[in-house]
Amino acid sequence: MAIDIVIPSVGESVTSGVLSRWLKASGDAVAKDDIVLELETDKVTLEVRAPEAGVLTRRAKEGDTVPVGGVVGSIDPSAAAAAAPAAKAAPAAAKAESRPEPGAATAAAVATAAPAIKAAEPKPINGEVRATPLARKVAAEHNVDLSKVPATGAGHRVREQDVVGYVESQRPPVVSGGGAVAAGERGVKRERMTPLRQRVASRLVEAQHTAAMLTTFNECDMSGVMGLRKSYKEEFEKKHGIGLGFMGFFVKAVVSALRAFPAVNSYIVQDADGQLMIESHEYCDIAVAVSTPKGLVVPVLRGCESLSVAQIENGIKDLATRARDGKLSLEEMQGGTFTITNGGVFGSLMSTPILNPPQSGILGMHTIKNRPVEDPANPGQIVLRPMMYLALSYDHRIIDGAQAVQFLVRIKQAIEDPARLVLDI
Repeated sequence: MAIDIVIPSVGESVTSGVLSRWLKASGDAVAKDDIVLELETDKVTLEVRAPEAGVLTRRAKEGDTVPVGGVVGSIDPSAAAAAAPAAKAAPAAAKAESRPEPGAATAAAVATAAPAIKAAEPKPINGEVRATPLARKVAAEHNVDLSKVPATGAGHRVREQDVVGYVESQRPPVVSGGGAVAAGERGVKRERMTPLRQRVASRLVEAQHTAAMLTTFNECDMSGVMGLRKSYKEEFEKKHGIGLGFMGFFVKAVVSALRAFPAVNSYIVQDADGQLMIESHEYCDIAVAVSTPKGLVVPVLRGCESLSVAQIENGIKDLATRARDGKLSLEEMQGGTFTITNGGVFGSLMSTPILNPPQSGILGMHTIKNRPVEDPANPGQIVLRPMMYLALSYDHRIIDGAQAVQFLVRIKQAIEDPARLVLDI
């Protein structure tokens, strides 16, 4: 009896997702707990595993929106035994297919002698198109109807190369390197917005519609931190197994500022009667914006007030790596009390970050540029210093302008004089 593959529950707020990719084709033999598909929700990408060993049958297509609890396929355990010999025979069949038949000319000779010969359409036998096992697998991965693929194999059999060639022939025209489109062509492409990007879009609009958002700017001299990194970078990496970057310093500086100005570490929430209340936090759970191929995600590094610089660097690296691989859990994406975003890694000189609801503040870091400034050690003298613009966007409903400015100045002072972080002043 076949066992259904059911979309599991991810969290109370997630009710559906998009079947982004099948990792196995219909007819494939799978082991128990093999990953058979990826489901993309508005929060995380979920790997769905085979509930039992057997042969897979797909019931949903890539791109389908499926509800939590929905059935997207099934596993037939009774077919596993029959599938095993077939799986062993497949490589041998593919290998035999790749060898020329006795007396047959090579592909190059055929192409030279008879360039006008056209690939034959596959001839169904008993209603089924003849194809190699590898061709069937490639066709399943690309949702290709084998009856439409011209066959070039012996006995009108469809080969892997035939399927790949057919897929390439169906692709829309692409723009050339010089930006020109082929004469008479005006390429247009539409693709569905992913659930993650839809979620990001709705939250950004929500922030602009619900918060009294304002941004204040400052600049900081990165000489102190850069000098500290240069002096201890190798020793730090040797001891802790992680590179010494800037984020460790900025997270520590943000924690110091949040302790001094707790309003920035608070939310505006509603009670059971709909009355607005301020929810303060004694802990500092810092969310760090990470750009991934599927969109922006903001995983949370918890308890930063008790973490060392090495622990912060390790934690951020782990979250960023798993974010780009789509391995974050829903819990790791929720509950941050403040956010840091670093547009400087992409070359941004200045920006106005948008709040991450329900948080009341977000710090924007930017690229480091040498700029002429007054030398603090020699007033009146101009020197070149590595400078970074900082931006703090905040909810003016809960944070006064003076608090916001002082908060940002506190961060600036800690970065310009890292000894403050060690002395906690």
